[in-house]
Amino acid sequence: MDMCAALLGLIVLSPLFLLLYVVGLKQFGRPVLFTQVRPGRNSKLFTMYKFRTMRNAIGSDGLPLPDADRLTRYGRILRATSLDELPELWNVLIGDMSVVGPRPLLEAYLPLYSPEQAKRHLVRPGLTGLAQVSGRNALTWEEKFAFDVKYVESMSLRMDVEIFVKTFKSVLKRQGISASDSATMSAFEGSASA
Repeated sequence: MDMCAALLGLIVLSPLFLLLYVVGLKQFGRPVLFTQVRPGRNSKLFTMYKFRTMRNAIGSDGLPLPDADRLTRYGRILRATSLDELPELWNVLIGDMSVVGPRPLLEAYLPLYSPEQAKRHLVRPGLTGLAQVSGRNALTWEEKFAFDVKYVESMSLRMDVEIFVKTFKSVLKRQGISASDSATMSAFEGSASA
């Protein structure tokens, strides 16, 4: 079902992909896509694809500037509408991701999870998930992981359909796009209970 949905999405949305590619090319130059290795099911690593939302701005110390300084107005629009996530349909098509599941996070977080939080890697990561329709980046890390584990422990087709429908409502309301203390989301540094 995931692969069929992804293939249909890629075909139907191909004009939008082309438009976003052309605009992204003008905004950022090449590459238009942002790629990053993320852990998936059973912590197996895969390359995730997204449309770029940030400039490659480097500070005097040679390190990338903070997200708030690199995130462009166009990038904010892409994130607010979740259009930056569309290339992940390719990840769904090739089996790295699912339409619904815990969002794929950074590889660096793997050793920081508690055993309970690590359950999020028992299933494929998703384009959307229970945490995304329950507050997205407005949630604390602990709240996000609690929703991820709840999903893993009670997943069903009915739950997937409900999450998928709620995703559209969340995107239209544009709630929880950024954390209160960050332009995107503050880094996970481990839980007190881990």
